[in-house]
Amino acid sequence: MRPSTTTSLTAATPATPATLAGWLRVVLGIFKLRIAVLIMITALGGLAVAPAGALTVVQATVLALSVLVAAGSAGAFNQFFEADSDRLMARTRQRAFASGALPRNAAWLTVIVLLGVLAVAAAAWVVNGVAAFFVAMGALTYAGVYTVGLKRRTPWNIVIGGLAGSFAVLAGAAAVDPTVGAPAWMLALVLFLWTPPHFWSLAIANEAEYRAAGVPMLPVVVGAERAARIVHWHALALVGSSLALVPLGGGWPVAIGAGAGGAYFLSKTAALARRPERRTAMAAFFASMVQLSALLAAVAVNAAIR
Repeated sequence: MRPSTTTSLTAATPATPATLAGWLRVVLGIFKLRIAVLIMITALGGLAVAPAGALTVVQATVLALSVLVAAGSAGAFNQFFEADSDRLMARTRQRAFASGALPRNAAWLTVIVLLGVLAVAAAAWVVNGVAAFFVAMGALTYAGVYTVGLKRRTPWNIVIGGLAGSFAVLAGAAAVDPTVGAPAWMLALVLFLWTPPHFWSLAIANEAEYRAAGVPMLPVVVGAERAARIVHWHALALVGSSLALVPLGGGWPVAIGAGAGGAYFLSKTAALARRPERRTAMAAFFASMVQLSALLAAVAVNAAIR
């Protein structure tokens, strides 16, 4: 059942912050800025793997900000839509809409949607239509396909939801050249393969909370042991696809970054497969971020020296 926008709050609901600084912290929190910044960085990765083009500093800046705002808008919609189930999980019950720190009303929904529309419009106006299309697809995939359509219906929700990061890569590449080349498509595949083991590791660590909230994340449906093995196999596919960037122009920086980051991630997912528990799951979760950071840093270095 979809959450109602008029759900009553419990007596423990905190009041809206009294100071401007506190209010700003609460507002910024709904946009999931850490995830939004990561998605923006993946868009810059797409820009880096594209052939050198005539992209100006202004266009690159607008592209980055458009992806950031669109991703933040999608993240805010996720918190707005999921407020009821967020209350059921210790990890999320203090989010602004779940706790009542911000009112869950039509005004906030309008602001969230308008921010996404403005982000896409800015990309279309300053960059190009193809880049704007991919920016829009990334936000719509996370907000519409994942949050509304799949999250509560299938354990494969995050697999399709992972396309949001892939679309960010394609937006970055299309900003340079609307005819997106093979390296960008391969990096988009890497992001698609990265998301499931990243979030499934977190889901294994928080299996009881997802179960209580009725969210069919993979470990809830198939059990932690099988989910951990699936995480490891997905990680193997991820590392293989990241190494495939090397013959597509990645050069030695990508070979080092993909190899070292991938080896570290695989060591943690192998440990998770052997002992599927919270400690090893969180280690794999953090290792996935190390792997992606190493790869994107290598892509940036390769772009700088080519």
